Amino acid sequence: MLKIKSICICGGGSLGHVIAAVLSRKGYVVNLWTGHPGKWGREITVNDCNGQTLKGSLHTVSNRPEETAAVSDMILLCIPGFMIKQTLCAAKPYIRQGAPVGSVVCSNGFFWIARHILGDTARLFGFQRVPYICRTTDYGKCAMIKGYKSKLKISGDRNTPADHLAGMFSQVFETPVYALNHYLEATLTNSNPLLHPARIFGMLSRENADAFDKEFLFYEEWDDYSSEVLIRCDSEFQQIIEKLPVNREEIPGILHYYESADAASLTRKMRSITAFKGIKMSMTQQNGMYAVDYSNRYFTEDIPFGLLIIKSIAVAMKIETPCIDGVLLWMQNKMQKEYLIASRLQGKGLPDSGIIQNFGVYTAEQLCAL
Repeated sequence: MLKIKSICICGGGSLGHVIAAVLSRKGYVVNLWTGHPGKWGREITVNDCNGQTLKGSLHTVSNRPEETAAVSDMILLCIPGFMIKQTLCAAKPYIRQGAPVGSVVCSNGFFWIARHILGDTARLFGFQRVPYICRTTDYGKCAMIKGYKSKLKISGDRNTPADHLAGMFSQVFETPVYALNHYLEATLTNSNPLLHPARIFGMLSRENADAFDKEFLFYEEWDDYSSEVLIRCDSEFQQIIEKLPVNREEIPGILHYYESADAASLTRKMRSITAFKGIKMSMTQQNGMYAVDYSNRYFTEDIPFGLLIIKSIAVAMKIETPCIDGVLLWMQNKMQKEYLIASRLQGKGLPDSGIIQNFGVYTAEQLCAL
């Protein structure tokens, strides 16, 4: 296994801030590849929900892969799905032979996008869920950790055993990190790709409006209808999981994960999570009203690089998903996009999404062998 001394962080979002600081604090040389290098200092301060402060430093900050990826033993993507393809295409000539390439988010299609671009010999890995709930407080300088995970899980592809990486990141994050047996156990999740669209559909679809007289709290005002939609979508998602070679305990149903028994108890649970307090639906104030921001990542990420991916896998496996289809059709109309036509993957917006068919994966067998 390659000894990792230097790591290229791709992306300057909230996770990029925090993970760069944490890696630096643990003694790794951190090279940051960002589109806005002029806005960054060399020192990063991270405050957390427990009143603690940690500081890290960046060795290199650049918008050029030859100055960041090329001098790193590992590449770690902290970017949304729509940036993966262009980032890996730019990085490909500069990635060191044998250097692992990973992502802190895998539900956005990372594995099949990366395999398609980097080829069969690439060493890929990724996390099942992000290590922190965090926010940037001063771009390029400071960030805030709002919540920690009690444990993390990581998977490699067929070229990359995850045990060594799990040990490495357990030390980095000071949190137990467990190795998964199959990359699909890190890729398939009913977290953001299912949870966010279901909540937005439950929150807004019954109102024939795009602007409201108040801002909505995403979690603290969670209602039973949102829970019902999420449970139905998750039931369809679990039909997919049942037919794949994964450990179902690694991808539990939404009720099990949130320790709930029904829609009402799921609603109570969502409203009670401390790390979710204060998170608002993305809205902009216009003429005394609050208009839904359809350009927000709840839409631009969680649909084409989230729920639509789940739909594409269902199509490959010939599984019907009426509830997921209903959410997608409503969401795409609000986004003024076209992905589904009569519940079929035939829309003109599909080439700009992360669906498996865009990257040469058409069957369950191809998906499992990746």
